[in-house]
Amino acid sequence: MASIAIAAIETRSLGHPMIEALVVALLLGMIVRAFWRPSGAFAPGIRFAGKEVLELSVAILGISVDLPLLVRAGPALGVAIVAIVAVGLGVGVVIARVLGLAPRLAILVACGNAICGNSAIAAVAPVIGADPEDVASSIAFTAILGVIVVLGLPLLITPLHLTNYQYGVLAGLTVYAVPQVLAAAFPVSALSGQVATLVKLVRVLMLGPVVLFFSLREHHRFGRVPSITALVPWFIVGFLALATMRTSGVIPASWVAPTRFASTNLTIVAMAALGLSADVRSVAKAGSRVISAVSLSLLVLVALGIAIIHILHIR
Repeated sequence: MASIAIAAIETRSLGHPMIEALVVALLLGMIVRAFWRPSGAFAPGIRFAGKEVLELSVAILGISVDLPLLVRAGPALGVAIVAIVAVGLGVGVVIARVLGLAPRLAILVACGNAICGNSAIAAVAPVIGADPEDVASSIAFTAILGVIVVLGLPLLITPLHLTNYQYGVLAGLTVYAVPQVLAAAFPVSALSGQVATLVKLVRVLMLGPVVLFFSLREHHRFGRVPSITALVPWFIVGFLALATMRTSGVIPASWVAPTRFASTNLTIVAMAALGLSADVRSVAKAGSRVISAVSLSLLVLVALGIAIIHILHIR
């Protein structure tokens, strides 16, 4: 409730929240944990909110995704999205590992940059068995740079001679969260905002294949034969099933807004739980390395976005 109230104040003052409520919830949880360690009586609820509630929020997010968007956007744009996610993910992991981050934290940072920020980190974390401190570190620094990108990306329009359409593509390919995409693109033009939103939602669709990849990778590393439920997490199956039902018309369009609202609020609860599970002193130890990894990965992502726009002649 405190995080939602703070985000509402931001919206009233600035027109939109510069720091989303779910990030505020994470930070508040970490601040509380720094001064008060929850007793064992709170542990089951915190674990449930940080795992089951989080997975449910990712699953129902599928209702707000329109699968035919990729087809409507054209083959060139589809290639651009797949390429930037794949290359951005690989480069991000390499950069993070070179800077000395642990393997799981490196994966979270790379996924947050390459796909969709907090949502990607939240979805990949349970699959690779990431610690709460790793989740908190990657989300906190990704969120900070997300705000910087919203403010700084429009400054590239003039020196790079980007059209409104090209800028919309660049914003959709590089900005993390959907609200941040709206904040970065719609002030430039309505066309930029519409294109950026389209590209961003298609980019979110890459989350399913990426989570499946890491699920296969984790089970292969430990030499186990996974069950189908372990191989494909239930919340990703739910995400894809609900997205398909929405596209086919089984789920009406009127459900999109309320389910997105529910998903957002469930994620806020989960982020508060992750904050309460994370020892801020452990997060601080990796601070400089994480911020360096996120920053360098972001610069690479922007450069890739600009290159792809010109290579594929996106106008």
